[in-house]
Parts: sequence; C-alpha cells; structure tokens
Amino acid sequence: MKVLALALALSLPFPKLTPPAKLSPTPSQPAKRKGGQWYFAANGHAVYCYGPVVTLPQVDGMMRVATFCRGDLPMVPLKD
Repeated sequence: MKVLALALALSLPFPKLTPPAKLSPTPSQPAKRKGGQWYFAANGHAVYCYGPVVTLPQVDGMMRVATFCRGDLPMVPLKD
C-alpha cells in the first residue's frame, strides 16, 4: 500500500519553480545623491563634502562648517 502511494505521488507532474523577477525601481522612489560639492576651507585647502553646510554659534560670532567631508572629517570650518 505504501509503495503504491509513493509510486502515485512520484508520477504526478510538479510545476517548475522559477525565481521571482527582479523589481525595477519605480519613478516614485527618490533618486540617491551620489555626489557632493567642493568648498574652500578656513585653512586654505579645498575640501569635498557630502553633507549640508550648517552654521554653529561661536564666542566671537557664527561659524559656517561643511559636514560629512571626504577623509573621515565630520566637519570642516569654511572660509567666508
């Protein structure tokens, strides 16, 4: 009886399994920014940063800094 059930189960056709199709990005998804911008640092060098420019309060006034700069620098003071 078990052999007959096994033979019957093996004789049935099985559907072929195909991997799901890759989904293409939809236009509603925002595009990722790949680049940054060059800035003139307070020390006289040019720096390439990916983040926004923010203004930080200082004792003698406000200081503009560029954020997330190349070379593992979190913030670089900018020349005004």
